[in-house]
Amino acid sequence: MKVLILFAHPAFERSRVHAKLIRAVKQLPGITLRDLYEVYPDFDVHPDTEQQVLKEHDVIIFQHPFYWYSGPALLKQWMDLVLEHGWAYGKNGVALQGKYWLQVVSTGGNEEAYSPEGHHGHVIKQFMLPFEQSAKLCHMHYLPPFVVHGATQLTEQQLDQYAAGYTNILQSLQSGQLDLQKAQQLLELNSLAGAPETISASK
Repeated sequence: MKVLILFAHPAFERSRVHAKLIRAVKQLPGITLRDLYEVYPDFDVHPDTEQQVLKEHDVIIFQHPFYWYSGPALLKQWMDLVLEHGWAYGKNGVALQGKYWLQVVSTGGNEEAYSPEGHHGHVIKQFMLPFEQSAKLCHMHYLPPFVVHGATQLTEQQLDQYAAGYTNILQSLQSGQLDLQKAQQLLELNSLAGAPETISASK
């Protein structure tokens, strides 16, 4: 499957986590990376261009920091303009039907903070409900997020592990080794970040 990464970070030059993740995956075959803040610094998103890019890919990844329980402003602008009625949803809106939607996010809080008993009171997947429902409205298959927890506290070794896990998940998606149906039942895809040849949602 062809993978499109829509990367949205308004301060990428200061991002330790996403710089590591992007370096790990941008050279993989079959991966297209679009840095939305680089392409649209003035927020003037071109729907026709973005829609053509979407058509050419099977897996759409929205990669971004987790801002106020959502994504950066440009990502919302992109969704508002690109996912048009009659194209992505509504009458005759089936252009994205059958494609996969995945989010790769970083959080300042650790994993315990994003739990029913933690500071935020919910797991990350629950905060992603607006994105999940958007995917369903567009007739897409929504996958649980891949989450880098505690971004400011991670060691280089831990960052390397997250980057390797992200790489493994993309390679498994592309090769068809990822059990997509079972993966959809998880809270996060992090638990699937094993070696590419052994990764399986049933583990």
